[in-house]
Amino acid sequence: MPELETLEIMKLVNCPETFTPDMRCIMGESPSVRGYFVLAGMNSAGLSFGGGAGRYLAEWMVHGYPSESVWELDLKRFGALQSSRTFLRHRVMEVMPLLYDLKVPRWDFQTGRQLRTSPLYDRLDAQGARWMEKHGFERPKYFVPPDKDLLALEQSKTFYKPDWFEIVESEVKCCKEAVCVIDMSSFTKFEITSTGDQALEILQYLFSNDLDVPVGHIVHTGMLNEGGGYENDCSIARLSKRSFFMISPTDQQVHCWAWLKKYMPEDSNLILEDVTWKYTALNLIGPRAVDVLSELSYAPMTPDHFPSLFCKEMSVGYANGIRVMSMTHTGEPGFMLYIPIEYALHVYNEVMSVGQKYGIRNAGYYALRSLRIEKFFAFWGQDLNTLTTPLECGRESRVKLDKGMDFIGRDALLQQKQNGVYKRLTMFILDDHDTDLDLWPWWGEPIYRNGQYVGKTTSSAYGYTLERHVCLGFVHNFSEDTGEEQVVTADFINRGEYEIDIAGQRFQAKAKLYPVTSLFTHKRRKDDVELSDLHGK
Repeated sequence: MPELETLEIMKLVNCPETFTPDMRCIMGESPSVRGYFVLAGMNSAGLSFGGGAGRYLAEWMVHGYPSESVWELDLKRFGALQSSRTFLRHRVMEVMPLLYDLKVPRWDFQTGRQLRTSPLYDRLDAQGARWMEKHGFERPKYFVPPDKDLLALEQSKTFYKPDWFEIVESEVKCCKEAVCVIDMSSFTKFEITSTGDQALEILQYLFSNDLDVPVGHIVHTGMLNEGGGYENDCSIARLSKRSFFMISPTDQQVHCWAWLKKYMPEDSNLILEDVTWKYTALNLIGPRAVDVLSELSYAPMTPDHFPSLFCKEMSVGYANGIRVMSMTHTGEPGFMLYIPIEYALHVYNEVMSVGQKYGIRNAGYYALRSLRIEKFFAFWGQDLNTLTTPLECGRESRVKLDKGMDFIGRDALLQQKQNGVYKRLTMFILDDHDTDLDLWPWWGEPIYRNGQYVGKTTSSAYGYTLERHVCLGFVHNFSEDTGEEQVVTADFINRGEYEIDIAGQRFQAKAKLYPVTSLFTHKRRKDDVELSDLHGK
């Protein structure tokens, strides 16, 4: 606009501005004061955000929820740990210069770090762990071998193939062929107990799956809202007839607690306890995990003796009371070990010592991400949100509509089952993408079906087993005449020709509703990889 050249500044206003620890505004209902709503921290973007933020908050206050998923702005993504004056002072000084800076994928704040750490932090750091932060908790991204240039690796920022590619590749390979350990202590952990059947009754009402299972069994389930959308995606182990152990994503600690307390009756015989800090969690992944744990526990750990999705308190090394669970959050064989923190270092040392003969090594969350996306495992907060239902992401098996009692979201799911879904989570495997030369998909890339826009990706990672990039995303069926959404069927997904748009360049992709099972035991050229061997989830 040429006219701006001659305009004069008639009045300069200087006033305080509010900033948040992650450069996104805060909105929503307070987790501690029912009916108290907040909209603040606009980070110098109040004029551009005001209209939309005001609309969503008004919907929240009137209807109980906004019309779009706003988890990234939800007040409950923060906890008391982010309210330290020193933390805020240091973080805001970092935030302000970053407001208009170009953010590369998977960058991390440098201030306010080492706030929450596992008892193994120093031990893992000495072995080359590079760290990321989630809800104030330090989590290992990957482990740098001694021969790598650490400084160059830390300063590498790109939208292309990252310098840690080969490091994560070796960690994934070890998870597939031997055994790896990932410290997953940051996961939210709750215990729900009662003197009678109160715990079971409230959990049956709050969760979509049937939790009235034998003691020792683990149930994957969702905590849904009235619309059938995910408020939380979690795993629950039945420890005893009246006691349950709940595992949720790291950043769900405040939100999940508030949701549970909202619906739990004021009953002194019903107890909800946050035990996140009480347990260190080690994920033992790989085909040799069973050998390591058998040797440490002097107990058979084969599937015949320790079936999938089973929980049992065991001795590991000298330590008693270790909660061992036959699951890994990746689809790979292995075990989760929930260890009282005073035993954490001992158990870790024993696992690493015994595991040497089986090729054990440390691994990080980047390897975990690659493994879970290859197995089509959706994550809450990335692929799942409050507007995503189990029927839209292939999780019908985690819903028991006939479990004998009502649960939140049941009516919405019954109606959706009758009417059909209007979006479907789909796995995309890129065909003509050059990993070395092309820009990588990270998330948010447009998806095209037969040349028409049908949605966007929600998460992505390189699949080292498939030797392809894998993206997850929701496919919609928009009417060509009116633009209105129509029912999405499996036939609609399977009959389309798909492309993923990465920074303006479209790449062909194969769409799958189920994970590819071929493990490619023999290394092949990318052009020879067969992607047609499928199985049900």
